[in-house]
Amino acid sequence: MTGTLERLWIVLGAVAGLTGVGVAALAAHGLSGLDPAALRMVDSGVQIQGWHAPVLVLCGVWAHRGGLFAQLAGAAFALGTAAFCAGVYARALGGVSLGLVAPTGGVLLMLGWALLAVSGLRAR
Repeated sequence: MTGTLERLWIVLGAVAGLTGVGVAALAAHGLSGLDPAALRMVDSGVQIQGWHAPVLVLCGVWAHRGGLFAQLAGAAFALGTAAFCAGVYARALGGVSLGLVAPTGGVLLMLGWALLAVSGLRAR
């Protein structure tokens, strides 16, 4: 099962990177009529997505040494990135509030960083 999770974090990191580049291109070239505040929100989502895509890949590579805490970090980063970006993009592009989805995603991202730190301290 561990090998499967390691591959999952790498795949999810690659998908986050791929879609992040796509949203960034859309924001730069296809959303010229968007309200400036909404465009800033999209940029914030792209930035968070871009930071956490390689971290997910790192979790996949690191998991064999970082153990359970690296796996938990990968889960927190994957869920946190998805929740944060979904909340931000829904608000910016559709005018739809998803309530506490984005802030919950942000908390999961912070938890992911803490778990990654613990995995480094406890590495085999």
